[in-house]
Order: sequence, then C-alpha cells, then structure tokens
Amino acid sequence: MTPKGQLLIIGGKEDKDGNTPDMQENNNNFSPNEILKLLVKSKDDRIEVITVATSDPESMRETYTKTFEEIGYTNFDFLDIRDDQIHTDYHLKRVQAAKTVFFTGGDQSKIYETLQQSVLTQLLKEKYQNEEGFMIAGTSAGAMCIPKIVILEADNGEAMLEHDIELSSGLGFIENCIIDTHFVHRARFGRLAHAVILNQECWGIGLGEDTALLIEEGSKAICRGSGMVWLLNAKEIGKTNTRNVKKGSPIYAENLKVHILTDGCEINFNNNTFEEPDSGEE
Repeated sequence: MTPKGQLLIIGGKEDKDGNTPDMQENNNNFSPNEILKLLVKSKDDRIEVITVATSDPESMRETYTKTFEEIGYTNFDFLDIRDDQIHTDYHLKRVQAAKTVFFTGGDQSKIYETLQQSVLTQLLKEKYQNEEGFMIAGTSAGAMCIPKIVILEADNGEAMLEHDIELSSGLGFIENCIIDTHFVHRARFGRLAHAVILNQECWGIGLGEDTALLIEEGSKAICRGSGMVWLLNAKEIGKTNTRNVKKGSPIYAENLKVHILTDGCEINFNNNTFEEPDSGEE
C-alpha cells in the first residue's frame, strides 16, 4: 500500500535559532530556514514536536519556538514523552490532531526504547499510511529512527571491523532504507557502508548537515538544503567477507555503489531512477 503521507529526514544542524550552518556563506543554494519551512504547507497547521531523544528538552523547546515563530508558524507545541506517559489519551489526541510530528535530535536509543512498541507509534503509522498530507519528520537522531533498521552504536574507525556496529529495529515508517546523519562532518561513511553491506536490500542514506530528503509515496525523494546526501547501494555487491570474517578483522566489499544528491536532485528508491535539478535554462 502506497503511503499518503510524507517523510522529512534531516541530517542535523539545520538552520535554526542559535545555529549557523557551515555552508551559509559559501553555497549559492543556501536559503534561511529552508528545511524547517517544509514541515507544513499552511502556517496554521498543527506541529507536534517530540523531544524524547534529548537530555535537555527545555533548551530544545526554546530553540525551536524562536525558529518557528520566525518562520511564522502559529500552531505548535512540544511533547516530552516518557515510558509512563505514551499511552495516555491526552498524548494520542494531540498526535491525532497534528498535521506534522517532528522528532528532534539527541540519542536515538531513547526514541527506540520509548516508542518502538507503543500505541503512539501505531497511530503514527496509520496516519502516515492513510492521511493525505500528513508528515513525519526527524532531525539527527530523530531521522535515524524513522526506518525499519536503526544504527544504535558504531565505531568510526579507519576500517570496518566485524562486531563494531550495533543495529536494531527502528520505528518502521520506511522499509528499505538505513539512515545516518551528520554524515560528512562526522566521517560516517564506513559505518553506513557496513550497515548496508549487512542489509543489502536497504539503501544507505547519509544525510549531510542542513540537508534533508523529502520522501513522498514511500519511495520518491527530493533533496533539499545546503549540503549533500550520499546514497549507498549494496544490491549488486560482489565479493565480500561478511559471512566468514573473524571478530575484530576488517571487512571488504566489491561494487558498492554511491550516488550524491544536492538541492533539487530526485531519486526513486524503488526503480533507482535519478533526476538532476531543473536549471531553469532552455
């Protein structure tokens, strides 16, 4: 079944109050608050911000309140849900009324542990599948938890080593992707490559900072923002030692494919079609 909703996955450090993206002065495609302006189509639409991933929800509330008010949003609030709260009618009714639910950054394990088996997650899946224009958005850790598989822990070493990555079940809003964030700035190519080599049916999505993918119909994605998105495809991988490598030994792989997207580039995850941005030139 094709979802009627949208996903907005953000690489972290998006343009917002108190944060200056590295590309602001150097990239001609930089546009203030470009990514967060995608959260809703009407400034009066309801946004619920879930801050369970952060250890400092009050600071997160202050930052996004200033940014949303600057954009002109008039209808938003914050849910700092915990294990003993997520099944209450109060929280479910608030999410039911939302046009967008936005997961902030922090620690992806907190999102995973709190929401994986919750009634709230089931409600979000139902809205994403059936409600036209509904959006699930996430930045940094909030983006990493959106697919079926989430990276919980991994080393960023000079080699991919057996047993140096921990994967688990994510929230499952999209099946065939694994997401990593702060991808370029924190040198995370190796750990995402490791994840897709172990799960060759999945795309690896490496999101740069102040950069996002807007996904519609569960597979059609367009890049937005001032950085870049790396897409790793292991579906045609050749020789690799993942099945017989000893613990602590390095992993190799043949024919791992890479695409790089920038603002306006589009890709369809189902048929691997790539479209470059419209330059506006005839």
